[in-house]
Amino acid sequence: MEKKFVKPSILPGFMELTPRDQIDFNSMLETIKKNYEKYGFAPMDTPIMEKSEVLLAKGGGETEKQIYRFNKGDTDISLRFDLTVPFARFVAQHMGELNFPFRRYQIGKVYRGERNQKGRFREFYQCDIDIIGNGKLSIVNDAEIPAVIYSIFKELGFENFKIRINNRKILNGFFSSLGIAEAGDVLRVIDKLDKIGEESVRNELLNILNEEQATSIMKFIMLSGNNSELINSLEQLGVEDEVFLDGLKELKAVIEYIGCFGVPEKNYIIDLKIARGLDYYTGTVYETILDDYPSIGSVCSGGRYENLAEYYTNQKLPGVGISIGLTRLFYQLREANLLKSKGRETLCDVIIIPMNDDLNYALETANKLRSAGIVTQFYFEGGKLQKKMNYANKLGIPYVILIGDDEVKDNILTVKSMLSGEQAKKSIDEVIEELKK
Repeated sequence: MEKKFVKPSILPGFMELTPRDQIDFNSMLETIKKNYEKYGFAPMDTPIMEKSEVLLAKGGGETEKQIYRFNKGDTDISLRFDLTVPFARFVAQHMGELNFPFRRYQIGKVYRGERNQKGRFREFYQCDIDIIGNGKLSIVNDAEIPAVIYSIFKELGFENFKIRINNRKILNGFFSSLGIAEAGDVLRVIDKLDKIGEESVRNELLNILNEEQATSIMKFIMLSGNNSELINSLEQLGVEDEVFLDGLKELKAVIEYIGCFGVPEKNYIIDLKIARGLDYYTGTVYETILDDYPSIGSVCSGGRYENLAEYYTNQKLPGVGISIGLTRLFYQLREANLLKSKGRETLCDVIIIPMNDDLNYALETANKLRSAGIVTQFYFEGGKLQKKMNYANKLGIPYVILIGDDEVKDNILTVKSMLSGEQAKKSIDEVIEELKK
């Protein structure tokens, strides 16, 4: 019977990386993880699959159209579409075991059946942090989140980025002062401003508001200036709505404390255009933009919500958090040639190439290097020395250890730096000391 070959391919909307790219991806992931832990966030995870009734507790709509859903026996199952909803379920389920305020980070894959397009994925990593209070949560937590963002993007090698900050209460209160009772549709239109431009936003607002309201809103969200100037402008508007005034008070506190956390003023700014279209944000909202590459869009976003787990418990659980869509961020940075690639196909520090058939000394050397924490590969295949050296060079392995009859006899190692081309004979202890540096 003739063998039938299947064309090797993956589903659209899924990302698969070569080892070189995966090493760079993992390096970014580790930077994010390290900074989350530096600020005292504890790791946790939730199942990729959840009961559909849990994920859709808030109602279907667009979410129900995008989720991957199936039945196994009598169980209605869905793949998680974000990390926030499973986290809400987790907190409600384990409330008696948690210490509040509860600080957690989670890094994991989520799934959305979105229309496939360049830079948008159906399977992607999200990197979330949240701080959850039991009944109440200090506004100072809202100021710490930008400090975490700053720490991450600074370590990723970016200098020119801005954390754009607003407060939904300011927007809602201003809309209320104009006689707009339902702000949800207005917020979703404003949130499109960077994508569709001022004129298109104005036209969409005119579909749901009168001309005076639309004009007032456009003038309001386009207010500009440094942080102190903008706060002064907001105070001088004379808006007496209580929600507006409460939001302004919170925004002033957040801006004051961000500076205390050591974030330079050039890296954060009040931006009244930031609305965040999601319904559950109730106060502070953030979006982070790379100043030199605004076309990439927001690389990190989040905000404050008053009741994380309202569909799972009567207990009020306010919180604040952010999410980094790592898969999309990595893809965009790679496409824009902004990645500082390690340029390696392996994590090996050294490769051992035996020059004779007696492998005992060479294997003993490999064991000693690994015991010292040095990532070591062993080349077992035959062939000419040049072929073996080319193999090490293509993988980007920085050091090669050559072991022949003389090395075995003298209990020594010949070490070659692939970067400088220098070669020298050294003891195993000298090699370990050098490679650890």
